[in-house]
Amino acid sequence: MLHANGRAAVSSGSRLPEGAGRGRVASTSGYAAAVLIRVEQHPLGPRVYVLGQRVHEVALGIGILAVMGLGVALGWLPLHDNGVLFALGLGVWLVIKDWRDLFPRWRNTQTHRRFGLHLPQGSRCSRLPSLPTVAAAATLAVAAVNAASALTPTVGWRGHLLLAVEPVSALPVFHAVAVPASIGLGLTAVSLYHRRRRALLVAIGLLLFLGVADQLKGLDFEEAGLSVGLAALLWYGRRAFDVEHERVCMRSMLLPLAGAMLALAVAGAIGIRVAGPDPSMKVAAGEAASLLSWQPSPIPFDDPGAPFAVRLLVISALFLTAWTVFRPRPPKPVTHASERRRARQLVLDHGRDTLAPFKLRRDLEYLFSPAGDAFLGYRAEGGALLVAGDPVGPEPAVAELMRRAVAFARSHGLRLGAVGASEAAAHGWRGLGLHAVYVGDEAIVDARAFTLEGRPIRKVRQSISRLEAAGYTMTIEEIRQVPQATLVELEAVSERWRGSEPERGFAMATTLADPAAREGLVAIARDADGAVRGWLLYLPTFGRSAMSLALMRRDRETPNGLMEFLVARSIEALRESEVDEVSLNFAAFARPLRNPHGLVDRVAGRLLGFASRWYQIESLYRFNAKFFPRWEPRYLVFESRAAFPRIGLATLVAEGQAPKTLTALYRANAPG
Repeated sequence: MLHANGRAAVSSGSRLPEGAGRGRVASTSGYAAAVLIRVEQHPLGPRVYVLGQRVHEVALGIGILAVMGLGVALGWLPLHDNGVLFALGLGVWLVIKDWRDLFPRWRNTQTHRRFGLHLPQGSRCSRLPSLPTVAAAATLAVAAVNAASALTPTVGWRGHLLLAVEPVSALPVFHAVAVPASIGLGLTAVSLYHRRRRALLVAIGLLLFLGVADQLKGLDFEEAGLSVGLAALLWYGRRAFDVEHERVCMRSMLLPLAGAMLALAVAGAIGIRVAGPDPSMKVAAGEAASLLSWQPSPIPFDDPGAPFAVRLLVISALFLTAWTVFRPRPPKPVTHASERRRARQLVLDHGRDTLAPFKLRRDLEYLFSPAGDAFLGYRAEGGALLVAGDPVGPEPAVAELMRRAVAFARSHGLRLGAVGASEAAAHGWRGLGLHAVYVGDEAIVDARAFTLEGRPIRKVRQSISRLEAAGYTMTIEEIRQVPQATLVELEAVSERWRGSEPERGFAMATTLADPAAREGLVAIARDADGAVRGWLLYLPTFGRSAMSLALMRRDRETPNGLMEFLVARSIEALRESEVDEVSLNFAAFARPLRNPHGLVDRVAGRLLGFASRWYQIESLYRFNAKFFPRWEPRYLVFESRAAFPRIGLATLVAEGQAPKTLTALYRANAPG
């Protein structure tokens, strides 16, 4: 079973109850102290209770301000004293942070923390850039400041003062090491934006090192203050950097190390070549150090491209090292047979959604709720964690599982998306701060009301009459009862239908060989000679009286209307088996085609018609519409607007509509 490691995630769409997150009781002197003062752990910070009553931080802030204000007014405390100013600042911060707790209707409605402030869902302040984004920008700026400082001469009076405590030969050394350290710090900014914990630790270490180097290379108090101050702020916000990392092994470090050694070798060779026929190692080392640290060369040499080549090698080695060290740990596919059996049982018990049986396909991995009473199927694709359809399980467990999925994706540095989510599931994901966009409709036919009588359905009726006159018949059988010889015929029809095209689909597809098909029914069309010419695969929806159409296959030489014949006759046969609803195909972006409103929908309909030359969009909608279904909207859920291109591209790859190499190219070049 896959679990999300790390800290528990807090839903941004749910109100935290007064006692939520109750943890270990802290006591100082036994039972009496535990009754008088109690401290509970909470995702937004510790909560203190005195005599059973919670002491809100805003009340503490008001108390501090009142005491300090009274002391200043009576002349007991000097206003210019640093301690008084600090206490006043602390009181103001406590009031600003939790002022909503003053009003009972807003009390405890804060759901997340941003820059130390406790904010409710939908707050304007919650739309500010996240801490990792600000940290990345600040780190990049401080790296640029340090690099510029290292590449410029030391201020005269500071250099003379510094020479009183260190030798003159040490000054260029600290200038030299500050340049690659600044470049390395800049490289951590991208990983900080992606919340990489190892990048945080490396950045803090480099900032502290640069703070010392700034003092030793020229008494640069300003740069040192920036470096040390940013290191302190990063440490304070360290909990926001929660992405786990791949374990670094020496084998994976060989390439960047080889690049760095090559750069050093080239630098040394250049230094030896320009130093004359009999150079000393000291001259060669000094020349190499000047090239690698972007300092002016002590020896003029003829090839101006040599310094650039060496420095390019150094930067390349640093890039490769950063990529190796900071890459996240991908989720390991460890779904075992016992967990697949548990998932099957959950589908049998709670699979009300028509896409629930598709989660039993073998190429999906499973993530379970903490209690194991709900699960979802997912696939990691191109830096995205794609959830197939809706989670399966009772409603409270599904809500907990959604929060767990968000934390699980974050811990592995993946962008979370859900493909084919229902309206209810999309609402649940939105409650966690995700977004959802309409991507199409599922066509659901009411089998009880379905009829071939009447003028609107006459074309389907004519197709059925024509095929039956040609000797075609339809039988519907359980997959488990189908003879092996017939299964071979079904696969042969499927191969002829696909040709050179692979099987496609993710959230709403399966194959005859998948475990998902074991409980299914197959509707088989045979010609007058008894040969299999087409078939449909239906999967049962165990939580309600419904069947889902999973596969449609036919020989290309069969008469037009064979699929209409199979669908209509199978709906009638399923109705006789007391099936109330039949889910047909998913029609992508059917709303503008079905019921356009305004100019935008009409333009979208024209564009969809044009795209139908390559993708079955309009034709699939027209086919479904022949059976007068009920249209159930389906959504694509994505983590953020910046992540939407990645989620969309990963979805196309998972559905088999785009080559897998596109996600690799996008992931290598995308900023987020």
